[in-house]
Order: sequence, then structure tokens, then C-alpha cells
Amino acid sequence: MSEQSTPQNQTNEIAVRRDKLAALCEAGQSPFWVTRFDVSSDSLSAKAAFESAEQAGISPDAPATVTLAGRMVSRRIMGKAAFVHLLDHAGKIQLYVKRDEVGEDAYAAFKKWDLGDIIGVGGFVFRTQSGEVSLHVTSLTLLAKSLLPLPEKFHGLTNTDLRYRQRYVDLIVNPDVRDTFVKRSKIIREIRRYLDEKGFLEVETPVLHNTAGGASARPFLTHHNTLDLDMHLRIALELHLKRLIVGGFAAVYEIGRVFRNEGMDNRHNPEFTLLELYRAYTDYRGMMDLTEDLIRTVAARVLDTTLVTYDGVSLDLSRPFARLSMTEAVRQYAGVDFDAVPTTEAAKELARAHGIPYEARHTKGDILSLFFERYAEEHLMQPTFITEYPVEISPLAKRMPENPAFTERFELFIVGREHANAFSELNDPLDQRARFEAQAALKAQGDEEACDIDEDFLTALSYGMPPTGGLGIGIDRLVMLLTDTATIRDVLLFPTMKPLS
Repeated sequence: MSEQSTPQNQTNEIAVRRDKLAALCEAGQSPFWVTRFDVSSDSLSAKAAFESAEQAGISPDAPATVTLAGRMVSRRIMGKAAFVHLLDHAGKIQLYVKRDEVGEDAYAAFKKWDLGDIIGVGGFVFRTQSGEVSLHVTSLTLLAKSLLPLPEKFHGLTNTDLRYRQRYVDLIVNPDVRDTFVKRSKIIREIRRYLDEKGFLEVETPVLHNTAGGASARPFLTHHNTLDLDMHLRIALELHLKRLIVGGFAAVYEIGRVFRNEGMDNRHNPEFTLLELYRAYTDYRGMMDLTEDLIRTVAARVLDTTLVTYDGVSLDLSRPFARLSMTEAVRQYAGVDFDAVPTTEAAKELARAHGIPYEARHTKGDILSLFFERYAEEHLMQPTFITEYPVEISPLAKRMPENPAFTERFELFIVGREHANAFSELNDPLDQRARFEAQAALKAQGDEEACDIDEDFLTALSYGMPPTGGLGIGIDRLVMLLTDTATIRDVLLFPTMKPLS
């Protein structure tokens, strides 16, 4: 079969594979009856152990038997011998299969196997005349039959839509994809390790909420049949975690899925993974220090370096992150000084002059944010904390005592994208109620992303919450940054896809 398989060729090959399975079953040799195969090593470890012994000058008289299992992804038969590549979770290793070694019947059966079949092998590691560390096979077993051929005879799966829909095939044929998800797992592991070392307690909070809150986002709605109650999938982790601070925990965090019924693009998926953490008796400045150290430490532990390249932009995460207020950023990149803008109407006039669309409900603070998005964000390539957000767009953040129109809030921008959001948490229940009511009024005017009033959270605050710093980091965007990945779908094992039918 050619590399570019036609649908007819694929149909024929599938039929041939099913016939082979039927013949095995008829002979009482179905591979699906095999329930266990004892594996002693993997491809990477087996090769590494051999090379270590080789470097140490150890050459045993009787090499130890190694057993491996994985998928047969290439095969070259040369009469009485064959070379095969076996793919397992750690990588690939070449197998040398010789008829006189495994037996005539076993070799004949092996020749009928197909690429993609899962096999178990035993043998000893050696180095071929061409210098490749390989496994000299002495026994082999068919463990599972692949009834569908691998794409283009294992030459790659390049159709992006198909890669996301059939991630299992993508992982088989594209090694770089597997490496990305291994790094993702390591990044999450190191985040946990870092926070645990800092005295944070990992907790779990509900996914189903009676009231959608903690962020400005449109929620997914579901229904609980037993309670006959409409509920929301959570859009954030914040409000339950802050209840725990009220309850006496000093530092808590959660890494969990959140759900936002919003648009989809290279940076947005309807469900994504969020880290949120809260620590009592600190503020947004403490959160800045923690954020910077967390990202730097995780990069060093996972990548063994703090020098990162993303889309051609070189980043040195070991350097101190810049700090700039939103007003300063707009002054620097738009040439507009909002400190000199006296009223909301004056801000709207500026927006009209600059061609920035706004809504009738928008105030001066909203329009400052619109200017920031238009003129400043794209320039923030190196890690930069943007601080002092307007109160209008920060309903859960504490006001700045010296300038109550702004809040003690920051967002971290890297390569022109937001990577973290943090506050000095609002702990005044009266102010919080007023802001919730303002959000409810916006929702009544048609703003689907505005917060609802969460009465239980207000009750919790009324018992008293200490001064607290909180932080949220989108795990997916952090993984994108540290793996130089262009789209969020490439760091989600199973991104949301529209059904084909």
C-alpha cells in the first residue's frame, strides 16, 4: 500500500485485518484472550541501562533477558530475519527478530502481523553493526490486534481537525504531541510541589454552583432533577476558596476544571484548567512576588532552564518582572493620560476620537480598560505586571485606600497575553454587596457576563475574612508558554469539537 492511502485501499486493508483476526480466533489464538504480559522495562530504560553498562566496560557472559511491550510501528523483513520498531510510552526501540531464534512457527505468525499491532517481546539488548542499540528478540507475543491501519503507514497525521478528534492516533504517530502532554503533567506536578512547600493546602470545591460567580463570564446552565433546581457549572473557584479562608484556613489552592459558555479561539476553550490560591494576611504585592517565583521555579524544574522562547520571542524568566499601572501603560502606549480625564463623558469623547467602540453603560474606568486592550496589551511581550485596575471591572478586589476609584489588582502579561490575575481580596461585606448589586443591575441591562448576588458568600464575609491575597493562573496558557505552543487545543488532550454530524 502506498503512503497516501486511498479510501478503497483502506477499506481493503481493514477487511484483510479482520480476516486475520478471524483466522486467529478460529485457531484458538485470539490476541484479545491474552490478559497479562509481564513487562520488565521500557524502551528508554532498556537502552540507557545497556549504554551505562557499555560505558562501564561491563560485558556479561549471559545478557539478562528484558521484556518490553508496545506497538509495532515499522517492519522490514529480509527473509529469515526482520527489523522492527516498537513504540511504547517511553519512546522507540529497534527489534531484531530472527527465525532461527524465535522458532519457525512463531516467525511465520509474526510475518502476518500488521503495523499498529500491540506486541510483547523478550530478549537481550545489544548494539547492531550500524551502531543502533536494539533488542535481540528471543520470544514474541501478539497482545492486541489493530483493526484499523495507522495513518499513511505511520508517516504522520497532519490533518489538524482529525488530530484533535482522534487524539489517540495523534499520540501514536506524532511524538512531539506526547512530549507536550508529558510536560503538561510535569508542570502541574511542580505547581503542586511548589505550593505544598509554601504551606498551601490543596482542596476540592463544588463544580455545580447555585450562583455563578467569581469571574465575569457567561455560565453553562444545567438542571438537578431530584432538587428540581437549575444550577451552573462553575466559572471560577474563587468564592468557595475564600469561604475556606473565612473558616480559618491560612492558605489554600485548587487546580480544577472551570466552564465558560463563551467563544472559542486559539486561547479559549469552553472548559479549561484553572489554578486559584488564597493566602491570609497578605495582599496583591505578596501575590506578585509569589506569581513571579512560582513561574520561574516551575520553568526551571520542568525545562531545566529559565530561558524560554515563545513564537520567536526570547524570555528570561530569571529577570525581575516589570510592574506598570494600567494608567501608566495607556499613557505610554496610547499617549492618553487618564489621570487628566475628569469625567465619564470626557472618557467617552476620547473613545470616539480614537475609534474605540463602547456601550452606554460604560464608565471612565471601563473605557480606560478598553484603551489598555487596544493600545497596550500587544506590546507587553516581556513579563509585566499591570496593576491598579478600575473598580468597575474588578468587583471582587479591594479598593486602593489612596485612590478608591482603583483596586489592588494585577494581571500578568507575557507575549501580549494575560497569564495571571490577582487581587488584594475584598473583605468588606458592605462594599461587596454594593458591587454585587451593581453587577446585578448590569446583568438586568443585558450583560450576560455580569456576576449574580451570592447571598451565602456575603454571609461568610459578614463573619469576617482576614486581609487576603488571591491569585488565578490559567494552566493551559502557562503550558502553552512553556512548550512554545500556538493554540490551546494543542495542550488539551481532548479539546471541545463540534460533532461531525
